[in-house]
Amino acid sequence: MQISVIGTGYVGLVVGACLADMGNQVICVDNNLEKLKMLNNAVMPIYEPGLEELVKSNMKENRLKFSADIDHAVKNSQVCFIAVGTPQGEDGSADLKHVMQVIKSIAKSMDGYKLIVEKSTVPVGTAEKMSNIIKEITNHPFDIVSNPEFLKQGNAVDDFLHPDRVIIGSNSPKATKIMRDIYAPFFRTGDRVIVMDVKSAEMTKYASNSFLATKISFMNEIANLCEEVGADVEMVRIGMSSDNRIGNKFLFPGLGYGGSCFPKDVRALIKLGYEHNLEMSIVSAVEKINVRQRQIFINKIIDRFGFDLSNINFGIWGLSFKPQTNDMREAPSITIINKLLEKGAKVKAFDPKAMENAKIYFNNKIVYVNSAYEAVEDVDCLLLLTEWNEFRRPDFLKIKELMRKQIIFDGRNQYDANTLNELGFEYHQIGKK
Repeated sequence: MQISVIGTGYVGLVVGACLADMGNQVICVDNNLEKLKMLNNAVMPIYEPGLEELVKSNMKENRLKFSADIDHAVKNSQVCFIAVGTPQGEDGSADLKHVMQVIKSIAKSMDGYKLIVEKSTVPVGTAEKMSNIIKEITNHPFDIVSNPEFLKQGNAVDDFLHPDRVIIGSNSPKATKIMRDIYAPFFRTGDRVIVMDVKSAEMTKYASNSFLATKISFMNEIANLCEEVGADVEMVRIGMSSDNRIGNKFLFPGLGYGGSCFPKDVRALIKLGYEHNLEMSIVSAVEKINVRQRQIFINKIIDRFGFDLSNINFGIWGLSFKPQTNDMREAPSITIINKLLEKGAKVKAFDPKAMENAKIYFNNKIVYVNSAYEAVEDVDCLLLLTEWNEFRRPDFLKIKELMRKQIIFDGRNQYDANTLNELGFEYHQIGKK
């Protein structure tokens, strides 16, 4: 099938590469010429495991191309996926400026029937607005479907190639059939396509992300209470997650959620409720708890060292908002490190993939080092902020020798407290005394 994917961010690039890998002819379109130059040279603008190999192999087979010419891409495609960003507006709502610019360009380029697919996360009713814009520009037939993505950064390629479900929001039998044909190769062992109306599909994405964010904030609130009453949040988590009605995913206490989806989608759902005179009480609390969780971690550090941190050197392990990505958007490390710097602390940090992106946020205010062990040399305290695999089993005897003081604040509850205490470390966790 001839497919165009407009936007080459996390979603668009993964979607384009994976659809090409199933034998489709795919043109990925972007207006960022520098990014297109990188992609045409098979250089990835983002880090995502498995993506580079997928892009290179499909470019070699001439199934995947990159272009700035949206007119050519639309005219040579039956299906147009829209995967441009919908950043948060000043009022918390999704900014649809880029989406609407793209839909106008598609409409102007249409030369026959086109199926337009919402892959960007957009508020309920966006497809209807897009349809009205197209009708003002052209008389060519078209359908718009909502096909929300559920890709986890760090596992996005596998999520797309092996989806647990595909949601198709469609009001057209013709469009539904085309979408089923596109996704058929991904479901050789069973059909997991869920078809619903367009507005329900648009809502499903926001509802899903907000519910997962709710699980994270709920567990963090329980963790904070555990500390006060003397319970162990890890034991509580295990006890809860063994109930199959609850499950074990997104129940790990820590520093709160970040990234490009959860914070933005939670705020957008709150704003959508406000626009319809509905107070989204639970979702509003989820956001407040998430913000508070980072401050609680900072308060732990201040309680230990005092308000004046000018004589304290901190080593940081992990900067990205989660492992297996270089994405720094809404990362807990941004809030925590900036607060430390405000109080005069000296900071040096290591992250396996996010060092360059971190410079956008911290510039030269912190020291960037080349290894985890270099990050702990002569520091008074180590802060674990992102649970990369290479931080899971470090040589603590070596760390003890390198550190000036043997103090660790673990924002991810990654280590065994008894082991570290026996080695002479002062070890602080989330949800445990």
